[in-house]
Amino acid sequence: MRVLKSSMFAAVVILALATPSFAQTAPPAGAPKPQTPPPATPPAAQAPAAPKPAPAPPVPFPQDSKIAFVDVNGVAQTSVSGKDASKKLNDFQTRKVAELSDKNKQLTTLTTKRDSGTGVLNDAARAQLDKDIDKLQRDIQYAGQSAQAEINDLQNALQGDFQKKLIPIIEELAKEKGLYMIFTAESGFAYVHPGLNLSEEVVKRLDAKK
Repeated sequence: MRVLKSSMFAAVVILALATPSFAQTAPPAGAPKPQTPPPATPPAAQAPAAPKPAPAPPVPFPQDSKIAFVDVNGVAQTSVSGKDASKKLNDFQTRKVAELSDKNKQLTTLTTKRDSGTGVLNDAARAQLDKDIDKLQRDIQYAGQSAQAEINDLQNALQGDFQKKLIPIIEELAKEKGLYMIFTAESGFAYVHPGLNLSEEVVKRLDAKK
């Protein structure tokens, strides 16, 4: 089943490692803490919570089938290896964003100093600030390009490592079940028997090799 490598790798490249959210909204300073409203009824009078329905049992794999499919993105998002790779990439991206943010703060400080010094700064001081601002702007541009290249390199490396773990497991399942072909869910289907989904088994085996 080695013909599957290119299509699955393409799917992993697109969505296996998600882009993180770098900013979180914090409550405004001095805002009052939200108050917890009293319960509508005394605890003793509250109705018991309805039991959660039991999960549906997995649909068995059709024994006569010669094809199956795997949700590669789902495997990447739920497996230990996929989560570890996403965390490494997210942490690296967050660090690079923080570094660029520091440089932009420095640029804002210099620009404010120059603009607020009109009529106070002499020509030499203003010229030096202009040079410092120009240099920092170029440093920021270069740092941004370098950071993007480093992120791309790390992403490719992590995806390559993930692929090396994933492909042998899928080939192993194909041989065990005597399958002719295993599709990826990202390929798109008008209809597919739910029992043909081998994603859960792939995750189990992937995590077992961790």
